[in-house]
Order: sequence, then C-alpha cells, then structure tokens
Amino acid sequence: MASESSVVNQFPPELLTVICAHVYAAGLPPPTSSLDPLLCTDQPGIPTGLPSSFPAAYWPESVVRNTLASLCQVNKAWYEAAKPWLWRKIEIRLPRSWLAIVEEVAGGDDEDVSEEQAAFMVDQTLRNAETAALAARTLIGECSGDDDALELHDKVLERLSGPDISIPPELLTPPASRDPSPRRPRTKSKSPARWKLMRSISVAVQDVMERAHPGIYVPPPHDPHPGRFVRHLDFNHFRTIGMRRSVEEGVNNRFVTGDRLVAVLKELPNLLVFGATEYMDGALTFPVLKELLLRGSASRGRGRPSRGRDVVIPDPNDPEQEDLARRRECKDLEAVDLTGCVSGVFVSALAQFVNTFLLDRSESDSSDSEDERERRRPRSRNLVQEESLTFPGMRRLGLRGVKSLQPHILEPLVLAFPHLTHLDLSCTRITPDGLAALGASPTVRLQSLALERCNWLTGESIRNFLVEAPATQDLRELSLYGDWTFPSPLSEEQLRDIVEFAPCFKNGQLVYLDLSSAPVTREILLDVCAAQPRLRSLGLSYIRNLELGAIVEFLRTKANNVEILTLVSSTPELSVASSRQATIALHTQLIRPLCTPPFSFSLTSKPKTEDPPTRLRIIELAPPLLTSLGAGAGTWRIIRSKGGRGWYVDAASGWVAQPSTDSSEAAAEKGSVLRRDLEPSHPWRMELESLADANGNVSSGVGWHARKMEILHGDGLLGREAGLYGAVAFAYQG
Repeated sequence: MASESSVVNQFPPELLTVICAHVYAAGLPPPTSSLDPLLCTDQPGIPTGLPSSFPAAYWPESVVRNTLASLCQVNKAWYEAAKPWLWRKIEIRLPRSWLAIVEEVAGGDDEDVSEEQAAFMVDQTLRNAETAALAARTLIGECSGDDDALELHDKVLERLSGPDISIPPELLTPPASRDPSPRRPRTKSKSPARWKLMRSISVAVQDVMERAHPGIYVPPPHDPHPGRFVRHLDFNHFRTIGMRRSVEEGVNNRFVTGDRLVAVLKELPNLLVFGATEYMDGALTFPVLKELLLRGSASRGRGRPSRGRDVVIPDPNDPEQEDLARRRECKDLEAVDLTGCVSGVFVSALAQFVNTFLLDRSESDSSDSEDERERRRPRSRNLVQEESLTFPGMRRLGLRGVKSLQPHILEPLVLAFPHLTHLDLSCTRITPDGLAALGASPTVRLQSLALERCNWLTGESIRNFLVEAPATQDLRELSLYGDWTFPSPLSEEQLRDIVEFAPCFKNGQLVYLDLSSAPVTREILLDVCAAQPRLRSLGLSYIRNLELGAIVEFLRTKANNVEILTLVSSTPELSVASSRQATIALHTQLIRPLCTPPFSFSLTSKPKTEDPPTRLRIIELAPPLLTSLGAGAGTWRIIRSKGGRGWYVDAASGWVAQPSTDSSEAAAEKGSVLRRDLEPSHPWRMELESLADANGNVSSGVGWHARKMEILHGDGLLGREAGLYGAVAFAYQG
C-alpha cells in the first residue's frame, strides 16, 4: 500500500483531473441514443459502438457519484481533482439533502449567522492571502517582518475599500471589534457572494504586490466552498410525499423557499442548467427569477441606451447595482426546464418579471397609475429608451404544462430567447400571433420542437410556421401530438402542405415525428411524403381512418429505420370491436411483414441470413388491445409504464455492441448491431422479460417514444429521463 500511495502522489494534478473528468463523462448520455431505458447496468462490458442497449452506453448517476466520492477519500491530491466533478451536477432528491446543500453552499439561511460567517471568512482569507504574498516576497530575496506584514495589510484594506471593489466596510472589521448593541438600526444584509469576496481579495492582494514588485505572482487564496463548481441544478427527483407532515406544516414550513433558493443561486456563478417541478414551484419568486435569468450578457446589456449619443449614469445608491455587478460576472444559463410549474407564486413572479424587464415601458405604463410609472422609471440622469432585454445564451427552454401563463406573458418570454435550439411549448396558451412572431426571428434555429395539445393554435398558424419560417428549417424532432380531448387543429389540406413543402420533411433529416390525431391519409404517406431514412420514432395514434396497410407500406418503402411506432386507437383493423380480429391483424398485417426476415432455402449451401425489411421492434397500443394480447406471442411481450401507457415489445431485439465471436473483418467492423435473435439467456432479453413480468411496477424512466422533451442535457425528444420528468415523458397517457 505504501508503494501504491507513493506512485499516486507522483501523478501530476492535470492527470488526476483528466481521470475524474472521464469518470464524470461516463455518466452522460451518448450522442446517439439506443431509444431504450438504461438496463443491464450491473453487467460488465464496454460498448464497441453506438447506439448500444447492451452493454449499457453510460453509467447510472449513482455509480458516477459513488466513484467520485470514493476518489475524494483517497488522498488530498485526488480530493482536489474529484471535488469539482462531484459538485458539477446537483440533483435535489430529499428535503434534508436540500437543507444540507443550503448549509454547505450558502452557509445556511440565517441572516445574522451568514453575515458573521462572511466576516470571519473575509478575515481568514485576508490572512492567508497576505501570508502567501509575504512568502512570494521571500522567494525573490526580500526579508519580511511584522512591520512589512502590517504595511501590506493596510494597503490591502485600502485597496478593498476602493470604489471598484464592492466589499461592505462592516465585513472588513473584525467581528470582536463591532458594536454589540442589538438596538442599532440595520438594513438587510447585502453581503456579496462568497466567490465574489474571494475574487476581490485575490485581485486586491495581487494588485498591491504588482505595484511594488512588477511581475510577481501571488497564488490565489484557497476557496473551500463548492458553489463555483456547480453547473447543473434540478429538482426533478424532489419529493415531500411520505414524510408524515400535516397540511399546516406543508404550507407554513416549506423546505424549498424563495430565500433559500436565492441564497444558493447567488453562490453558483457558473450555473448553466436549472430544472424545476410542481413540487417546489412555490419557491420560484421574483428574486429567484432575477437570479436565474439576469445573468451574464443579460446583465451586461442592461442599461444600454438604444442610441450611442446618450450615456446612462446609474444611481450609486440603487441597491440593485451591487447585485447587477455580481450577475455580470456569472455565466449565461443555457437550459431551463419549468415543466408543470403552475403555482400562483410562480405565475405572479413571472408576470412581474416580464412586465418589468421585457415589455415596452411605453405600453405597460399606459395602464398603470402615476406611482407605478414613477417606480418603473429608470434611475438615471438622462432618461433614454433602453434596448429590449434578451437572453442570447439560452439554448433550451421547456415550458410544458405551464397552463396558467397568459399569452401576453408567455409570448414575450419566449421571444426574449433569440438563439433557441430546443423548445417545448406543449399544453400552453401559445397563440397564432406568438408562433408567427417566433417564426419571424432571424436568429432562432430550432432542432427540436413540441407543440403538443396547444388548443389555442390554428392549423393555418402551424402550417405557416413549419413551411415558411426559417426557424424550423433544421428541425430534426417534431411533435404535433393530439388526442380525442385535444385533437390536432390541422386540416387535411394543411397537413398535405406541411408534408410536401416544409423543409424538415423535404430534407429527410427527421428522427422523431408525432402526428397523432392529425388527418393523415394513405395518399399523404405514400404519394406526398418524402423518404425519411433517419426516422427512428413515429407517432400515428388516434387516426382511425388510416389503413394499417398504408402504414406498413410507408415503413417498408420510405421509413425502414423506424424502431418505435405508436398506434393507440388507430387504424380500422386495430379499432374493431372484436379483440380477436385486432390481435390477428396486428401480427399478420404489421409484425410479420415488417419484423420477420425473408424466408430463404438452399439445398447446396447454408442459406444466407437476411435482415427484416424494417427495424420495427416496439409498438405502442391502447390498453384494451394490450389486455387482449395476454402474455404476448413468441418473443413479443407487453411492457407497461408506471402510468397508463403500454408497449408491445420484441424482447429478442436490441442494439448489441460487444465484441463478436466471429473473427471475420466484416463482423469486427459492425460495432453496434440491431440483433433480432437474442437467445433466452441473453442479459438484455432477460431484463425486458422482467419488465414485462412487473406489470407496470417499474420506475418512471421505463418507456419509449417520449411525450416530453429532454431539456437539461439537450437530448430532445429522443432523450431519457426519470423522476417526475420521466413520468411526464413515459407514464402519463395524456
């Protein structure tokens, strides 16, 4: 053990960091998805290609976190290398875990205690930085005594008291020398974030030493707080159910509050991804939204006049200026997922945010009182019109199920993100005018779009958006899902125009498409629609007049790479009253022609094995039809989700990417292969069989053909999710 430890100690820090980075990257979903849930994680093996269902293409989150935590316990060198990656992604799961995060990142939520901790931290950091500076002077041959240390301390304090470094004077005073009287009036603490304090002290010490000794380097003080490492924060798995709390405790003693969330967000200057759910949307207050959205370039652009001839001079007494200066040094958010956030607190806060920062003041002031107009008036010497606020760093936005937002709030918010690539507006109140305004944007280039059950949209607005708007030219994933409750607003003529003229259909780059409840006909599929060679997941549910033969012919001739097909309450053959006739039609007209290899026979040589005409292996069906199928037929089994959805799955099929026993070069070059003949003892087939035997008692991440777009990692409608997001994507029938 001693020799092993000595070898590890000889590793350079850069090598340890690279090793930890690879451990973290092993838990990220691959760019090419297998479309299957993460199973067989306990089986050894490394995939030789992508996509890969077996071996698993990536590690589970728990394995990555445990591995990094174990590395932190090896020695100090490994701890310093693994800590940034261990804190890079935070998923809040339990209330007590959230309180621990608040304590570790923000120092708790007690204002008095936080201020005392900040003052102690400033004093300790000053001492450490000055000690490092004196040591640097010693290295260049200068002697340093007590007088030199006192002189350096005075110069650093003078530098920190300057106008360009905002540290409150009370934090520079030792706690023991403060006035202990509790009666003195005091305003709410406006102490800068810890990372900002550390940076200010480092800059001040370096500046003082640079003036006395040009070119000298002083190492920055060590910051033990992990907030600067966090890139990802989400509450997807957060629950308070089962804690035996009364209704009064749930209302008055919440775990996730706006103040705690603001305190944490202030300590995360490098945050890029944020996810919220309906279980904590009451904490999304106006200050929280400002901390989330007014970061980076959004704060750097605020206050900029629309014309260069006037200069806006901010009021130095404005309490918002300190927060504004701090947010300017933060990174822009790249992704925000607000799925299902409908609480009154969140809706009111978002309305206030939009009215304050996004709407034209000349329009919003016309309906306000004189006092309200005076409060919104910019605090500057020269009153000039400012440029509209935009968020150029935002790439992915999820607003699925945010039904409480009115169009005059929802649409300005969406239009404020000029560089979106992923947008989920399913089940919202987006209007035709809002969709047209989004299509008129010269900078939006959508790759994934979901307009599921948007009952305020018209068929003409959807047609114009997909056919004429440059924002949809590069679409690869499109969901226009509808059902009996909220059917598609498209007419047959409008759908024909979309399929024939929309660039996303013409270029054949679609990988996910859902036209459920749209008036799809045999002619549109076979004569109008272009070939879709990249299409992997296709939704054609709730279309009773579409013949099953037309779907089969379309898959065979134009979309033979489709692996997942949804036919819930579709086609006359599968919607008949007799369940026996429906099950026979399913196997004889759909599964056998598309999923069975062609028959071949030879008397002189071994017959060559040919692939089936298509890659179809998963079919989503209505619950009554699944019940009539019983236990399935052959290798086809029924797998039910945690909710009301269910799929008819070929358990003997899956993407296998493991070294082949065949030594031929052709077999070695394949890498990843969609096998249709997995033996009963194969681990992947056994996992699917166990899911079928579970009869719906599965995790929320089990399912196919997601209804919700994956926002946080950017995987879109082909992404995998668990927790509440997974339930929305795979479990809920609506």
